[in-house]
Amino acid sequence: MNIDQKGVHKKWSDSVEEILKRFPERKASFQSSSDIEIERLYYPENDSTYLEKLGYPGEYPYTRGIQPTMYRSKYWTMRQYAGFGSAKETNKRFRYLLEQGQTGLSVAFDLPTQIGYDSDDPMAEGEVGKVGVAIDTLHDMEELLNQIPLDKVSTSMTINAPASILLCMYIAVGEKQGVPIEKLTGTIQNDILKEYIARGTYIFPPKPSMRLITNIFEYCQKHVPKFNTISISGYHIREAGSTAVQEAAFTIANGMAYVDAAIESGLDVDTFAPRLAFFFNSHNNFFEEIAKFRAARRVWAKIMKEHYQSKDPKSWKLRFHTQTGGSTLTAQQPDNNIVRVTLQALAAVLGGTQSLHTNSRDEALALPTEESARIALRTQQIIAHESGVADTVDPLGGSYYIEALTDEIEVEIERYLRQIKELGGAVSAIEEGFMQREIHRTAYETQKRIEKEEEIIVGLNKFKVEEEVNPDILKVDEELERKQKSNLQKIRDGRDHDLVESTLKQLQWAASQADENLMPYILNAVKAYASVGEICNILRREFGEYRSI
Repeated sequence: MNIDQKGVHKKWSDSVEEILKRFPERKASFQSSSDIEIERLYYPENDSTYLEKLGYPGEYPYTRGIQPTMYRSKYWTMRQYAGFGSAKETNKRFRYLLEQGQTGLSVAFDLPTQIGYDSDDPMAEGEVGKVGVAIDTLHDMEELLNQIPLDKVSTSMTINAPASILLCMYIAVGEKQGVPIEKLTGTIQNDILKEYIARGTYIFPPKPSMRLITNIFEYCQKHVPKFNTISISGYHIREAGSTAVQEAAFTIANGMAYVDAAIESGLDVDTFAPRLAFFFNSHNNFFEEIAKFRAARRVWAKIMKEHYQSKDPKSWKLRFHTQTGGSTLTAQQPDNNIVRVTLQALAAVLGGTQSLHTNSRDEALALPTEESARIALRTQQIIAHESGVADTVDPLGGSYYIEALTDEIEVEIERYLRQIKELGGAVSAIEEGFMQREIHRTAYETQKRIEKEEEIIVGLNKFKVEEEVNPDILKVDEELERKQKSNLQKIRDGRDHDLVESTLKQLQWAASQADENLMPYILNAVKAYASVGEICNILRREFGEYRSI
């Protein structure tokens, strides 16, 4: 193919100059410590394959990044995942992190909230507030977001089966703050397929779960246009034991299933695809992780443009959040985890992430202490402000190793996608247990290598110390569960019982009607202070509950 590369480069440069008028770079010029000028982009001047396989940042196929100037204009969002105990306690941690320079919130919910049970449900016994914040009603969400301006701070919520309910609570709090619904920004995870594959916090069977997801797509496209309606998650697939290739491939396959479901429900691809977001893991194999991110961007761009025939370039862009690898953290010599997290965070940045959470050193032992959370945030800030990696776009682009690895990962991702297509798509592959078996096989093989010391984990199977120092860890107050139950009962006693009953009956009717969008009905129930458990129980009666094979 005969392409005028100089002409293409000039066209890209001209478009960047227009963009800079609206989004200027952080500095007028960038220099190294030796006063060497750092260019915005480094690229080969005479390479016939460059435009086809890599292209320019901000342009198809986005191998080099989805924005033309990347971090020269704006750093990635530093979004530390937090949530424990009560909404009031978590609110204090959020405000502390924002004071320390965090630029976005990320909410961890406790297990009962994640699977749709109230804190006083027998199923919640012993789990309230343990792995995240307990949210029963709108009152808890109001406390969680107290004094946090939702028109200025974006919020990511790791919630899946009851995502519609928590999103409605967020919308209701925004309304109480006087923030127009169209100005709310953030992300809900809302990725139920990976729950069936790897994580297990599902409630309903796949079909009604997909209905809820497409209902959210439709509602937000009309009313909450700046909210990312799904974060298609490879993170938990990787935590379950997958390889980097499997993580990317299974995540993209799930993404295609959501696109298919939305199109089947009558939505045009370009009305919802620009708000799709992804969530990846970053592990220890530094160069493989960087190549994984680059390959995933390229594969997704091709799928959206060629397979789905989408016309809007925003639909082609794979925007993603990254969290460093929780499963790589060791309880032994926990300070070593600071080094692991630094390498993983650097890989995510060099791979072009849009936002990042860095794990705390003590998370193999407990929820992080305030000091550990601060060190984790400082890790990102040091990478951003002291390392220089953000001063040029895709600094490893063109590396023989990185480009070869990117190509090979792309080939392996596409091989898995063909297999999944032959099985009838992601939902069928999950129902048949294909992805689960692949992950289990990989996890078993990895564990054998660790036990044989063929794979070294520093401090775990090699370079051990005889006596470990027990670090201070965060302990959740056991009294919390009693207080949470008491507060829930007060809310129940003080609300308008007739209004609650009326909104729940309307929701039950809507759930029985296949063509009704459930979001307005859930929002009405939330505003009446119906609880997460009450709303989920209505939907359980209509949809049933999923039982794993």
